[in-house]
Amino acid sequence: MYALCIRYAKDQDDAADILQNGFIKVFKKCELFEGKGSLEGWIRKVMVNTAIESHRKNKVRFLSTEELTGHEIEQAGSFSLTHLDYKDLLVLIKKLPMGYRTVFNLYAIEGYNHKEIAEMLEISEGSSKSQLSRARSWLKERIQKMEELGI
Repeated sequence: MYALCIRYAKDQDDAADILQNGFIKVFKKCELFEGKGSLEGWIRKVMVNTAIESHRKNKVRFLSTEELTGHEIEQAGSFSLTHLDYKDLLVLIKKLPMGYRTVFNLYAIEGYNHKEIAEMLEISEGSSKSQLSRARSWLKERIQKMEELGI
């Protein structure tokens, strides 16, 4: 669960706080687990929700779709990860601006759809899509720079 928390946290201390708060919620609300699905999946959802709550408390700013230009959407298409190591990709994801990283993690790693993300983060579906698009553009740009430098 720590690996999940670190993806949403700004640093290791923040991840430890999210993990601790998440497990406190798990223990306090364990009677709410109805046995539908796996216990691990339920705990994972509690951790993700705890991370999102933490960001809300810290007033993370999510960009609106109006701030995203058509060019940026076009540039955010799919890209290949030819020589990129998994650890290098995690480092890049960790460097994403917090709003981008949260949406990227929820969509690409946790498997939530834009409607679910919008509800969780209290943003519009369009904002979720724009955050994901910007995250992909940002990652694509950094990966291309790494490939150009032979890293």
